Amino acid sequence: MGEREGTRVVVADDDVLLREGVASLLTGAGFTVVGRAGDSAELLTLVRDTVPDLVVTDIRMPPTHTTEGLDAAKVIRGELPNVAILVLSAHVDVEHAMELLSGGQRIGYLLKSRVIDVSDFLETLHRITGGASVVDPALVQELFAAQRREDPLAVLTEREHEVLALMAEGRSNAGIAHQLWVTEGTVEKHVRSILGKLNLPDTGEDHRRVLAVITFLDSR
Repeated sequence: MGEREGTRVVVADDDVLLREGVASLLTGAGFTVVGRAGDSAELLTLVRDTVPDLVVTDIRMPPTHTTEGLDAAKVIRGELPNVAILVLSAHVDVEHAMELLSGGQRIGYLLKSRVIDVSDFLETLHRITGGASVVDPALVQELFAAQRREDPLAVLTEREHEVLALMAEGRSNAGIAHQLWVTEGTVEKHVRSILGKLNLPDTGEDHRRVLAVITFLDSR
């Protein structure tokens, strides 16, 4: 607790119970809560007046309950870059999270549900005030999933990438086997795996090979 003592915090959330709950938790852990805000305008006023070490804010607040907390965080980062910021969100929002995290160090994005795990939550605050950027694990998973959705070849192994690239050069299975110093049977297994992983329609292997090559070329 010693390292947290003296860390001055402003807590912002339009949900009174959550706001007071977080404030109470922080006070009990040795933080000094210097202000509580129920909307972004009040948050900005408090931060400018008190210049805290840390701001913990909901991403959505009145009046529109869209991105007021995020917008306030960006203003704070622009005016007071040394103030650490943790934005809490009820849901994973990749676009907003990436926009926030582009602000550099001493910034975090966490799901509200993580607050329940008090020790991890406090550790997150400690890391942010210490200069780190912290991303909710659910966001990391979503980013990987989004990357896979955008890149159909992400499901392929390194060897399957090599085989598909040689297919795109118009090589037969025998030609690919010669190039990679493997048996033709091994190449056939790789090709079957590639066609299956890319979820290509079952229209005959020759046509599916063409579709696989088109997919490869489109991804370049």
